[in-house]
Amino acid sequence: MRNAACLSLGFWLLLSGTSAWAQQAPDGADVYAAHCERCHSDTLPRMPTRDALAEREASDIALAITNGVMRQFGALLTAAERRAVAEFLAGDPPGTLTDATPEFPASAYCVDEPPRLDLSRATWNGWGAGLENRRFQTADAAGLTASDVEHLTLKWAFGFPNVSAAGSQPTIVDGRVLVGTRTGLVYALDADTGCVYWTHEAPGGVRTAVSVGPHAEGGFTAYFGDSLASTHAVDVATGELRWSARIEDHPAAVLTGAPTLHDGTLYVPVSSLEEVSAADPRYECCTFRGSVVALDAANGERRWKTYVVEQEPQPTVTNAIGAQNYGPSGAAIWSAPTLDPDRGLLYVATGDAYSDPPAPESDAIVALAMDTGEVRWVTQTTEGDAFNLGCSSDNPIARANCPESDGPDVDYGSSPALVTDASGNGLVLAGQKSGVLHAMRPEDGSLVWSTRVSEGGLLGGIEWGFATDGEQVYLSLSDALERPPGEAGGVTAVRVDDGAVVWHAPPVQDTCGGREGCHTAQPAAATVIPGVAFAGSLDGHLRAHDVEDGRIIWDVDTGRSFQTVNGVEAKGGAINGPGPTVVDGMVFVVSGYSTFGMMGGNVLLAFGLE
Repeated sequence: MRNAACLSLGFWLLLSGTSAWAQQAPDGADVYAAHCERCHSDTLPRMPTRDALAEREASDIALAITNGVMRQFGALLTAAERRAVAEFLAGDPPGTLTDATPEFPASAYCVDEPPRLDLSRATWNGWGAGLENRRFQTADAAGLTASDVEHLTLKWAFGFPNVSAAGSQPTIVDGRVLVGTRTGLVYALDADTGCVYWTHEAPGGVRTAVSVGPHAEGGFTAYFGDSLASTHAVDVATGELRWSARIEDHPAAVLTGAPTLHDGTLYVPVSSLEEVSAADPRYECCTFRGSVVALDAANGERRWKTYVVEQEPQPTVTNAIGAQNYGPSGAAIWSAPTLDPDRGLLYVATGDAYSDPPAPESDAIVALAMDTGEVRWVTQTTEGDAFNLGCSSDNPIARANCPESDGPDVDYGSSPALVTDASGNGLVLAGQKSGVLHAMRPEDGSLVWSTRVSEGGLLGGIEWGFATDGEQVYLSLSDALERPPGEAGGVTAVRVDDGAVVWHAPPVQDTCGGREGCHTAQPAAATVIPGVAFAGSLDGHLRAHDVEDGRIIWDVDTGRSFQTVNGVEAKGGAINGPGPTVVDGMVFVVSGYSTFGMMGGNVLLAFGLE
């Protein structure tokens, strides 16, 4: 990237510059002066000053540089430089941060070897508990009835070291919990006790859920993606690496959606943080295109790759300070693909465009052939939506890369869900940040119905996921920037057959109690079992709703400190991104999400029955 600069928006830390020198023990003050000071000197809009950065933890700063939105720029510094400048900014002594895998007390590790894995037993495998991404767990697999839920109590808590945003959604396979973290550590835990079987360290942070399948030579493999746009396969029994594959070479590319496995092929969605990079007026915006990559699950070899934006980015105009712009771009795929083997199709939801001209494949549901990657149909639900973080500034220079439409930035963050209506017809359900739930025909993408359930916006509408039991769709609502605490949030149930609203449970009032960063918005993914819909909130609460009328039948506040089974100091906070997973009489949820100033935390909680 040419002429990289250091830029930050709100609560994000952005560091850049080329590392022209490297030392064995770099001085954090020198790194800051050489590469960061020019952008944090209180001369540019929306930049956190040096004093503001000092309020953050060194681990938070290091994660933002290494695995957060500024990974693209932080990669230009050495690992030692990134640690040194994070320690300097936080006021910590040199050597506070290390890259070593944390050592837990001996009591944190499992004494007995796990039994041989059997995927025919109760599981929550991958993002949506099935290829259809319905986020629905059957009664047998859930091991819970609606009347059981009110009796759930905390069984154990596991602390993630050195993070303030909890890891990926936990996958549960035959008594094992597989969960990743923003530091790149992936843990295999015992579901009953939380003891550690093994820890695997990936090169980049892991936000994706883990998908598990049989290995061609025996045993089982766990698949996940990282913030460096690489997919990894590890042995489920030992955590040892089987293979790694770089999926995308664009410097801003990241993997956030879970890879989806079927019949020996792994389907990997590719997302990007270039929308943030574009906030630098000197950045040549924008060249990333979202894609899906099919890999041989046995060895990681590529079978096909399809960019969802058909046209390659071309030079368009130069911006106000002379940087070349490119387009079309964007249409990142944030969420897991939905597979439809009977029709030979997979469905993905795309994000907005980053630059002009807005791509016709952005803010869309795209169907691809599972065997070849050929695009079969595209249904765009919001035309002309081009946005990047340059648009968030009032400064004309900082807005130099802002596309003409300036949003509205209502991309898709949640996976589509495949269901069958009462007449036996298939439907692809798609929940958008616009606050609208759409239903489409899987054969051709034609719209059947659309229902508005919230105002929608930048952090609005249906953010990370919804759940359906085939009769109703359960939608947790965000609108975190559009409405204040007490007004944003709530859960709405919509009928599958016609999109009619069945009930709406409004946000619970007076839950924040003055806690900094607390909000009642509910962007996290929902989960449903027969009779009960679970939904988390930015106020730290995890609630269970009766599917008949929406009334709350169980409510636990995770926004507090916990004694952990691995001896790590841990607390809960905002619940965002991953939703709860329910398996064999237990409910698992990660708590803590410091991004955008939300309540940070670092804990995995496991609830069960006495």
